[in-house]
Amino acid sequence: MFKLYDISMTLDAGIQVWKDKDAKRPTFENTSNHETGSTYETRISLDAHTGTHLDAPLHMLKDGATIETIPLQDLVGTARVLDLTHVTHEITREDLEPFAIQKGEWILFKTRNSLNEGPNFDVEFVFLRADGAAYLAELGIKGVGTDALGIERSQSEYPTHRTLMRNNVLILEGLRLKDVPSGSYFFVLAPLKLAGIEAAPARAFLLGS
Repeated sequence: MFKLYDISMTLDAGIQVWKDKDAKRPTFENTSNHETGSTYETRISLDAHTGTHLDAPLHMLKDGATIETIPLQDLVGTARVLDLTHVTHEITREDLEPFAIQKGEWILFKTRNSLNEGPNFDVEFVFLRADGAAYLAELGIKGVGTDALGIERSQSEYPTHRTLMRNNVLILEGLRLKDVPSGSYFFVLAPLKLAGIEAAPARAFLLGS
C-alpha cells in the first residue's frame, strides 16, 4: 500500500507570502451567499507566485517561455527528496555532490524552511547558491523543488534562477516537506492551466511505499 504526501501549501488569507508584502496576499471575496437566498460563491485574487508554484522562464528571462509551454510529461515521474536540514544558510555544490544526483531526476530540497509553517516570512531562508545551481544544470536534472518561497536570495542578477532556466531545469517553489522522509517517490505536479504568464500556483503530491 502506498502512502500519499500532499507537499503543497494551503491557499488561504493567512498564507505566508514573499517578504510579508500585503500586495502578495491572496484575497477571498464572498460575492453571494445563502443568507441572501442565492448560491455561495467566492472571487479569488491571487498572485501567480502564491504558495506552491511553478516558475516559467519568462519570470527571469526576457522573451522567456510562458507557463503553458512546460510539457505535462515533465511534471510527473520520479523525484528524490534530499535531507538538507543540516544546512543553515545556503545549498552549495559541495552539499549536493554526496547524493549522486542523476540526469533526468526531479530533486526536492528538504531544509529547515519546512519547519516554518507560520504566516511570517523568514528573510534568512535556506537557498540554492549559484554554484549549486550550476552543478544541477551540469548534471541535466529535470527539475528542482525547494521548501522556500524562492530558490535564491541576496544574489545579484539572479544567477540561480537564470542558470537553471537557461539549461531547461524547471523550478518549483513553496513546498512543504516537514513530514516527508528523504528518499525516492513518484511525483505529481499539477499547476493551474494558465497561459501567457510567468508562473502558476500548483498542487504537488508524492507517493511512496
